[in-house]
Amino acid sequence: MKKSLLALAVLGAFAGAAQAQSSVTIYGIVDTGVVYQSKVATPTGGTGSKFSLNSGVIQGSRIGFKGTEDLGGGLSAVFNLEAGFSNDTGGLDDSKTSNTLFRRKSVVGLAGNFGSVLLGRQTDFADTISSYTSVQDFGGWTGAAGHNLDRLEGTRTNNSISYTTANLNGFTGNLMYGFGETAGQTSAGQAFGIGGKYDNGPLGLGINYYQSKAGSTPADTSLLAATGTNQFTNGTSNGSTAQKVLNVAASYQFGPARVYGNWSRVKQDLNTQANLTAAGVGSLASISNRTLAASNKADIYEIGTAYSLSPSLKLLAAVDHTRAQFDGVSGKAKLTQVSLGTDYWLSKRTDLYAFLAYSKATDLNNPGVADSSGTDGNQGAVAVGIRHKF
Repeated sequence: MKKSLLALAVLGAFAGAAQAQSSVTIYGIVDTGVVYQSKVATPTGGTGSKFSLNSGVIQGSRIGFKGTEDLGGGLSAVFNLEAGFSNDTGGLDDSKTSNTLFRRKSVVGLAGNFGSVLLGRQTDFADTISSYTSVQDFGGWTGAAGHNLDRLEGTRTNNSISYTTANLNGFTGNLMYGFGETAGQTSAGQAFGIGGKYDNGPLGLGINYYQSKAGSTPADTSLLAATGTNQFTNGTSNGSTAQKVLNVAASYQFGPARVYGNWSRVKQDLNTQANLTAAGVGSLASISNRTLAASNKADIYEIGTAYSLSPSLKLLAAVDHTRAQFDGVSGKAKLTQVSLGTDYWLSKRTDLYAFLAYSKATDLNNPGVADSSGTDGNQGAVAVGIRHKF
């Protein structure tokens, strides 16, 4: 009897040790707010105000699974699966394909003292250094003003492999490569990126460069049209550079105030007049077709601050200014958005927020602030919502 009890105790100890070496975490965010937008197009062709219940005002609502297994010798196997959903409807949040379950992230790899190597669908390093920008506090509220274009909002790369170094006295570096998966033409659809960040007390610095090429199955998801297909229908563009993005960001904590600034340059050489017309976008002679996504060059500037009145309450402010050029159009189009907000944390996992913004566009289609473009050069928007993290 004593031997049996001893054997059971030993087996239980081994089982507990094995279980301790492996862990899986379920996590998520549910973010929903009431949004008001002025000067939105009506179904009859007029202009009117719009009220809506929007999911993901700051951060996209999501559910995720991440885990690690200790392989010994300081080496671990890791994975992360993350699905986005629209909390206001309960549907999957996927605007380009209908069968992408883990749209936000789907990676597996190894991690250790050397850093980490991840394979799958993932964001490039611009998403990491976005913590030095307005994305840290306003999230998607400043996306339409330029961060959706410069990748700081987190644009995914399919079929990719990335290497991130361990923290080296405050510095972390990253390399990424995305496979285009086109037989006989390795360069078609491929993407690559290189970036780094440096944290030293109150100071944060970040830089990232990302380049992608057109192809029938582009690694860069920003090159996919709403149908989920290559947006460049001309086959001769396969292997040609479609997007080049450089981000430079800095943030500094002055006591209760975090002050930040950043600049991004985006070049999209395939956005020519002929290409846009062939793709059915139409002539850029019309301002309604002058969208940031259709520009062939854009510079995005931002300054902002987050001031902590208390550990629970923050006051937020940001100014975003974008200058864009279009093929066949002289001069530069301009877009400016001023954002103000407050964020109050009821607990470590639940907060209430209130944002307002005013955007003004010149010689450019106003993308609006939230989910609807403006019908003329300016638009105002207000959002009040709640976010819960679990």
